[in-house]
Amino acid sequence: MSATIGQGTSRTNGSRQHLGYELHLPHPVDKVWAAVATPEGLPGWLAAADVWEPRLGGAVSLRWLNGDQSATHSGTVTAWEPERIVEYTIDLHGRCRFHLEAAEGKAGTTLRFTNEFEGDDELRLDCLAGWHHHFEFLVDALDGHPKDWSTWSLDPWRELRETYQQYQQS
Repeated sequence: MSATIGQGTSRTNGSRQHLGYELHLPHPVDKVWAAVATPEGLPGWLAAADVWEPRLGGAVSLRWLNGDQSATHSGTVTAWEPERIVEYTIDLHGRCRFHLEAAEGKAGTTLRFTNEFEGDDELRLDCLAGWHHHFEFLVDALDGHPKDWSTWSLDPWRELRETYQQYQQS
């Protein structure tokens, strides 16, 4: 089984944006959990967890490692079910939910991700491309190749954004 990142989906309700992804990962749930829900795993694909209190109501502070490394966004853990669900709501990205399930009949994990936030269509496209790009980093990190942020470039994100814009127009 190889990793797959499904095409991100989106819907809008007024200014409320709803994004969704489904990833099929050839790694056990405990390994995926360690990547998406621990301060040791998050920097390999998403952000440094300067504050991470692993419990419902715990504080979260994520510092982006691409570009301006002073960009920090804080919030609260709004759902916590170890090795199954982690959800946090942060000031920039709103509600971010990771739901993990052991893949049926196969070794691996299905990761369902949802993101809800306030914003316009431009921000929606930015976030669709951004999450997709970060999920590519997640696949690499799970395969033993965490992101070397010194090599980060905006170009792949721009290509993904253009793809999502064309997809949304069709």
